[in-house]
Amino acid sequence: MPQLSLKPLLAAVLLCALAACGHGNSTATATGSAAATAAPASSGPIKVVTTISTFDSFVQAVGGSHVTVQSLVPVGASPETYQPTPQNVAVLAQANILVENGAGLETWLARTISNAGSKSLRIVVGTDGLPIVKNNPHLWMDPQYAKHYVSLIRDALVQFDPAHAADYRANAARYNAQLDALTASIRRKIDSVPAKNRAMIVFHNAWLYYNARFGIRTLGFIEPSPGQDPNPKNIGKLIDLAKANGLHAIFSEPEYSPKLAQQIARSAGITLVTNLYDDSLGTKPEVSNYISMLNYDTDIIVQAMR
Repeated sequence: MPQLSLKPLLAAVLLCALAACGHGNSTATATGSAAATAAPASSGPIKVVTTISTFDSFVQAVGGSHVTVQSLVPVGASPETYQPTPQNVAVLAQANILVENGAGLETWLARTISNAGSKSLRIVVGTDGLPIVKNNPHLWMDPQYAKHYVSLIRDALVQFDPAHAADYRANAARYNAQLDALTASIRRKIDSVPAKNRAMIVFHNAWLYYNARFGIRTLGFIEPSPGQDPNPKNIGKLIDLAKANGLHAIFSEPEYSPKLAQQIARSAGITLVTNLYDDSLGTKPEVSNYISMLNYDTDIIVQAMR
């Protein structure tokens, strides 16, 4: 029997193996590329983290079912004096997108991001491109400025998940139209108050941009900076301002101690309002999202000013 040579056979097997390996690598590369592009659609919702619950409404309105959202600062807590927790670090480590305010609101955030160690986290700074007055970070309290936050969130989601870009653009346009309607509604309500009564003393100066938008004078605020109590001289000035301007009320928020506001209200002979919301949403339905919160706040303000 003639003896077969193994060399041609081995060469043929080797060529087939190389071809198979080459085909396998090509498929893995293509699949990997497709997965990277379509990851948000195929691997579950985009994980968006906000610094404060007030921003959750913007993310939910734009992202819809394509996102999940979680805030770092709990409902009812102040972002300006917040102390981050290990849980915050863990949440950020798993997040795809972070929405923060900037403008000095979250002084604790940079270290928290660093501790999270995520190299792929995309960050949206809501105040980027907006005119910041007197270093005041509360620009979202003007619903026209809130539209800017919404647009930045839309752009970040479109960039991260282009497959659903049309959804994000349509959702953002729809929500910004609601913010225009909200602006008009608030203006009508504030305009119903006599001009001489449109003035506020507040616990902390979260109302600068809201008041500027709707024609309310900010006469003063109790807390000169986050966590700092005023001195007795400033308390006396606020009492004098309240009396001189015929104020009907002084305004505060649930997360702050009412003691100083009570002192001013009692000395000036005016009402104390303690249930305004700004840095945080509330747990009740009427303050559970941004639009309902501002409607609620406006109704409280108008009733107290009349």
